[in-house]
Amino acid sequence: MSAPAPAPLARPPRLGLLTTPLLIALIYNAISLLTLPFSGPTIRQLLAELAATTGQPPLQLSDAQIQTVLWLSFALTSALVLWLYATRRAVLEGRRWGWVSTLVIAVLSLLVLPLGTVLGAVMLFGLFDREVRAYLHR
Repeated sequence: MSAPAPAPLARPPRLGLLTTPLLIALIYNAISLLTLPFSGPTIRQLLAELAATTGQPPLQLSDAQIQTVLWLSFALTSALVLWLYATRRAVLEGRRWGWVSTLVIAVLSLLVLPLGTVLGAVMLFGLFDREVRAYLHR
């Protein structure tokens, strides 16, 4: 006979301190991803305003350069959305790598003022909760 499988641990109540900020960041970045194709004229306007503010000659970017910037932004934002989704799934399933990934996301979120700082602080508080650590370190 085989040994009985260990009973799964119940999700700790403070796990929401991790999953909710991850979901908020996921939704925020997904919306940002959807608005990215319409950012070309905004880039041109910001460059003109920068030139007017600094008194320098306007920086001229070709359409190809703006397209390159937008495609690179699209790729990086897509990767971030996928990372947030995979991390949230790992946390909900109690996987060990979810704790490390959430720690990295929380520390990087502290640099994004003001909403990211709040979300990062909440995630860090939740990460070091005893029950959450036990749930994610099994």
